[in-house]
Amino acid sequence: MSDSSKDHWYPVGLLSDIYTPRQTLLFDQEISLTHDDTGFVVKKSGGVSLPTIERFGHLWTSLGQPDHDLFVIPEADTPGRHLVDVGSVKVKCSPLRAVENFLDIAHFPFIHTDILGAEPHTEVDRYKVEIREGVNEVWATKVKFFQPQAAKSAEGGIITEYMYRVPAPTCAVLYKTCPPRPKEWDIITLFVQPLTEEWCEVWPWMALYDDDSTMAEMVSFQQLIFMQDRSILENQIPLKLPLDPGMETPTQADMTSVAYRRWLKRIGYSYGAQVVAA
Repeated sequence: MSDSSKDHWYPVGLLSDIYTPRQTLLFDQEISLTHDDTGFVVKKSGGVSLPTIERFGHLWTSLGQPDHDLFVIPEADTPGRHLVDVGSVKVKCSPLRAVENFLDIAHFPFIHTDILGAEPHTEVDRYKVEIREGVNEVWATKVKFFQPQAAKSAEGGIITEYMYRVPAPTCAVLYKTCPPRPKEWDIITLFVQPLTEEWCEVWPWMALYDDDSTMAEMVSFQQLIFMQDRSILENQIPLKLPLDPGMETPTQADMTSVAYRRWLKRIGYSYGAQVVAA
């Protein structure tokens, strides 16, 4: 399988944090981030400049030759939304594992107990999963789950509807019921920076309708969720994501994960993946 992994856009920092020079990793390579009179600058070793895109409050770059623009989230531009930079968390796992965990619904009652799920509401009803050929993205729709506190803005438990979108190999977008505005979607994203094949930096970003919570409260709520996920991610074996369907046993709730793995194989993406059983 030819590897297209470097030919994509990756988040490498918050725009608000790069006004002082910083170093980071991308695909095991050291890169530097700075800001000068021309704007944001990213360079790899040897002083070679890399392409950049500024979007969703983050700086994006690539070590390869992307033949496409970075995806957009049109819904995030609607008036009245709060655009929330959650910060970042470094996780000792494959960047692909981090995305797959974000797509997993079944763990809610057991890991995010009394927040995103609770017993006895553990059953995941059948939902729709597809690879949309026109845009080459993975989508899961008609996902419904009982949540005691679906968001910081929620008051009591509700049946929450989800839509998942995977527009890039290490990025996922979640559209979920907005408690204060049930006819609208809250948007929660996961942008993952591959530091190495078994170590990544996760950059959550949100576009929410919430006129009651402070920015700090919205950030704290989401950070709690991701820190609960972190311990699970760092204890998964293997750390890389198996692409061979025979290596792990999926259930009905794992339909999105199965589609995601098939899609990664189809587009030739293998960085952070375990392609052949060890």
